[in-house]
Order: sequence, then C-alpha cells, then structure tokens
Amino acid sequence: MSKFLERHLTEVEHALSLQADAVERMVQAAYEGLRERCLGTAAAVLDSEAELNRSEVDIEERCLELLALHQPVAVDLRRVAATLKINGDLERIGDLALNLAERTEDLARIPHVAVPAELETMVERAIEMLRDAHSAFVHVDEELARSVRLRDDEVDALNRGIIASLTKQMAAEPQQVEGLLHVFSASRIIERIADHATNIAEDVMYLAKGEITRHRWVKQSA
Repeated sequence: MSKFLERHLTEVEHALSLQADAVERMVQAAYEGLRERCLGTAAAVLDSEAELNRSEVDIEERCLELLALHQPVAVDLRRVAATLKINGDLERIGDLALNLAERTEDLARIPHVAVPAELETMVERAIEMLRDAHSAFVHVDEELARSVRLRDDEVDALNRGIIASLTKQMAAEPQQVEGLLHVFSASRIIERIADHATNIAEDVMYLAKGEITRHRWVKQSA
C-alpha cells in the first residue's frame, strides 16, 4: 500500500470518527431534552444536522475518490467499504436524533403525560451502543463490536414492553392518546437508533475479518 493511500484512508477514517462524535452529541442532546422536558431542543439538534449532512457527503465523495484513484484491495478495500456504510448509518442516526428531539418538543407541551423510566433506560443503552460501536471502529475491536450487536436484544425487549404498556394505557385513558402516541413514537425512534448502532458494529466485524455477518445471527437466535 502506498503512503499516499494510507494517509488519505487515515484522514477519511478520522473524519468519520468526528462524525460519530457529533452524532452521539445529537442523540445526547435529544435525550437531555426528553429528560428535562424542555423546549428548544429540536432547533439545537437541527443546527447540528445541517453540518452532519455536509460532512456525510464529503466523506462519501472522498471514499469514492479513493476507490477510483487507488483501486484498493483486501483490507484497504474493506476499510473504504466499512467507512462508506458506517457513514450512511451515522447520517441516519442524526436524522433519528432530530426526530427524537421533535418528540421531545411535543412532550414538553404536554407535561401531564409521563415519560416511562424504561424509555430513559432505552436511550442510555442506545447511546452506550453507539459509543462502543464507534470505539470498536477506531480500534478495530471485533469483540466490542460483537457485544454491541448482542445488546440490541435488550433495547428491543424494552421497546416491546413500553409499547405493550402504552397500548393498555391508551385503551384505559383514551383522552391521553395524543400524548401517549408521542411516547410511542419516541420509543420506536430509539429502537431504530440502536439498530443503526448494531449495523455499525456489524461493519466493524466485517472490517476485522472480511466476513459479512449481517442477518446470520438473527437466524441463529430464532
């Protein structure tokens, strides 16, 4: 591998790492807004999302340039492929962070609707998964990536429990349906954030070993 290719690969991976930091801050801001039930959260996250979108396009263009000019092979090709895929997942998490911030705004206007403690636990778990998936990418840590993938089951279980509880509450208190639907939506958004963190972890596993593990573990656990 040429020094030129290695330098540019390292630069793009560093840009992706900064992207992951920014996305984590967006999810954290949405979470804090949810916890504090404060207005203004969506506007702050929206400002971050605009920069995130610009960065996502820049990283993609740099990856495509590397593919066109250097035609990397073996592990270098995996590095570029993983960067492209993780870049897309991070952009989607940024979108979901904005969606969560919007639900936060809605709930701040309906203070009598309680936010379940399990929902806050879900956010904490999703942020931990995102942070560890990022760390796994930086260090090409297959075992840490694998642990992120396994933790997705906990978030899924929390989401199912929240939805079941909300469904019963809506039936018992139809006057609360509007507010409870915002909680329902927030839970689904958080579950999707965890899914994308899982995608990133699976891409790290591909980077480490060159084996695509996506979907296989679902079949094995069924």
